[in-house]
Amino acid sequence: MAKPLIGVVGRRRKGSRIDGFPPVFAEIDVDLYVCAYGRDVAAAGAVPVFLPLDADPGEIAQRLDGLLLTGGEDVASCLYADRLDPGSVDPSAGIAPNAFDTPADAVTTGEEIPLRDAFEMAMLDASIAADLPVLGICRGAQVLTVAAGGTLHPDLPSHARTDAPADATTHIVTTAPGSVLRRLYGPELAVNSLHHQAADQLGEGYIATAHSPDGIIEGMEHTELPIIAVQWHPELMTGARSDPCFGWLVEHASR
Repeated sequence: MAKPLIGVVGRRRKGSRIDGFPPVFAEIDVDLYVCAYGRDVAAAGAVPVFLPLDADPGEIAQRLDGLLLTGGEDVASCLYADRLDPGSVDPSAGIAPNAFDTPADAVTTGEEIPLRDAFEMAMLDASIAADLPVLGICRGAQVLTVAAGGTLHPDLPSHARTDAPADATTHIVTTAPGSVLRRLYGPELAVNSLHHQAADQLGEGYIATAHSPDGIIEGMEHTELPIIAVQWHPELMTGARSDPCFGWLVEHASR
């Protein structure tokens, strides 16, 4: 039996922003992928397929068995700003303050990439239409939230623990009884924390199934579709190659 194909999204940069690229490539677009995602998908028994932002989501989804929405830049604030309670936003802070996700994103300083947002949301729609399982990680959880009509916490500086190694555990996450995440991880687990945004009001069809001690949503899942997401970065944790969320994705993709 052939191994399932898992689509893995990435990010796009100009060559001028990549250390070591010759000046002649300064204005050339480059798609980048964090190797850990592909490594962990492969370790779980699937074939990772990196998806360029120019691919046609409808065509690609018909050839995939699952989708992995990865970490990265802020989701464009214009996609959910009109849903926010004005009293919940500090006007001096703005909707999308400067910050960064993982150490690999240190050069991004919290920028928004509309092309990536549009591609991933179209890719998500196509994957749902094709009945594919979806795993969201960090930004991926935020994309799922906004795409379903939810909102994000604009800034959570206490969660952006980029002053520690990427695999450093900084707090405990508690999973909800009866949830997929409880089955995968047990009642509690220690996680890293490399995000400055997170889901606030979840979108239609999603329930929160993991929380940090301060009440921030750290995990979610769809009530009817094979979609789960976590806010931490399992691909950067010790033991990532056997992390159960990748096993969940591959198991469902194999069906």
